[in-house]
Amino acid sequence: MRKGIGVSPGVVIGKAYCIHEIFVNPKTRRLAEDKIFAELRRFELAREQTAADLHALYQKVATQVGAEQAAIFRSHESILRDPAFTAKVRTRIVDHREAAPMALDHVLGDYTALFARMEDEYLRDRLVDVRDVIIRLSGHLSPVLVSPDPDESTGPLILVANELLPSQVVALGRRDVAGIVTQSGGQTSHAAILARSRGVPAVSGVENILRQVKNGDTVVVDGRAGFVIVNPDAETESAYRKLQREFIHLKDVLAENRDLPAVTADGKPIELLANINNVEDARASAALGATGVGLFRTEYLFLTHPNVPDEEEQLENYRAIIDSSPNHRVTIRTLDLGGDKTIPYLGHDREANPFMGWRSIRLSFEHPQFFTAQIRAIVRSAIRPNGESADVRIMFPMITTLEEIRRVRAIVHRVMRGLEANGERAPKLPIGLMLEVPAAAITIESMLDVVDFVSIGSNDLVQYLMAADRDNPKVSHLCQPLSPPVLKVLNMVISACNRAGKPVTLCGEMAGQPRAFVLLLGMGLRSFSMSPAFIPLIKDLTSHLTIADAEVILQQALRLKTTNHVHRFMAEQISRLAPNLQMLDSR
Repeated sequence: MRKGIGVSPGVVIGKAYCIHEIFVNPKTRRLAEDKIFAELRRFELAREQTAADLHALYQKVATQVGAEQAAIFRSHESILRDPAFTAKVRTRIVDHREAAPMALDHVLGDYTALFARMEDEYLRDRLVDVRDVIIRLSGHLSPVLVSPDPDESTGPLILVANELLPSQVVALGRRDVAGIVTQSGGQTSHAAILARSRGVPAVSGVENILRQVKNGDTVVVDGRAGFVIVNPDAETESAYRKLQREFIHLKDVLAENRDLPAVTADGKPIELLANINNVEDARASAALGATGVGLFRTEYLFLTHPNVPDEEEQLENYRAIIDSSPNHRVTIRTLDLGGDKTIPYLGHDREANPFMGWRSIRLSFEHPQFFTAQIRAIVRSAIRPNGESADVRIMFPMITTLEEIRRVRAIVHRVMRGLEANGERAPKLPIGLMLEVPAAAITIESMLDVVDFVSIGSNDLVQYLMAADRDNPKVSHLCQPLSPPVLKVLNMVISACNRAGKPVTLCGEMAGQPRAFVLLLGMGLRSFSMSPAFIPLIKDLTSHLTIADAEVILQQALRLKTTNHVHRFMAEQISRLAPNLQMLDSR
């Protein structure tokens, strides 16, 4: 049994499928002598295709963003054409009779060891560029996700990876993924967000798990307790099979409330919205009973795009999201890049503290042409093909100061005037800020006069308040949404918004966690946005609660001094209020 961080609750058993960085099939055999020349030719063809990709990327980014930002692709092209690099790969193919993907994997390992010994930090950082080139090359050599052997693919798959990148997530398609285990990451990693959107159990932060599991192994994933068991004995497997059946039954029962309104036990309506990354998520949110989309993360379009989505491509994507969303109601967040989400032509430079550096709205301000193109696409998307206006709101991430939100409003107004001057309709969209920075929380009252709504991004707000990287397992004990300081700040912000009559939603992972939901309800929050899979759970919990219950529980929780005390107290409350939901109550 291995212990990690439970990031998506539930229990599942399946066959392991390991995803390595270069996606090498571990069962690849040595090449026959008569296949070596063909493999060399395949590698050369992949180099030509990669060079064409990089050239096209340079041209597109230079046009849309700027030549300085596009220069990264020139350096990638020089790596691709470097004689020493190509000689290393050819030597592995010829002398070791390795298939090209495996040769690239070994070459990357050699470069990783070489760069690690360098004293110059700038040179060490160039490993990122080498890795980017090798992964792009490998993408032309084999599918991003190799199909497992027939004997390994019967039944559900448990994905095991260091971390799941957005591009890998897209490649998963509709595969029968029943659970996810990663070596790195935490509650808000890409893998965790994917798992919760699909409603599958997941555990992150399991160190060295890729060394201890192989394709086809039986793996138990307990996403509530954070346990991973590889090849359990018969007794253990039987016990977890029983828990898995209970988990599936509970999900089926909860799904039946899809068409029921979200109403407390004393008849107060609650708004349950969905956090989404793509059209599939939007459709899932409608199927699971959401009344709208409270957070559309536009950065995933950029992270998964083969090059750079221009304004028309963005417009097409946003309209597809709106058409697929419940009630055609969507809050669209502008690019939230940086930190753990980067693309080569924006925010690629190394920073000592990337989560507190050049990211989100700060990065957008540095690229006004790029930023205004996205805003234009969002404003235009609000006009549906039939000429009617959709219920679209625009939200800006990581707002820290009053000056920033005023600057944002001025940019939006300029975009609208420009569209109208071109004879296009430019509906006036509600403008909101995503509250993630403690400075904005402290001064929220001064910002409420210049925004139409507030959305609390609790994932970042918690890590900034606690000075703890949310995706670092070593400090995960600090990065807890139920810690007393976090609860006090949230209570202050929600109260300020309610006093001012400004709509306020919480769209962080807290919204879908039963223990946190009860406390937020007690604070006066009435709008929650969460992963679609959690909507039936929270709707059921809502029906067990009165507002008075939640307010009493909140006051008791606010008097507790430690995070552990709050967790224990709230576990008791969930057990008392809705014992049927305990399996989905994250610890």
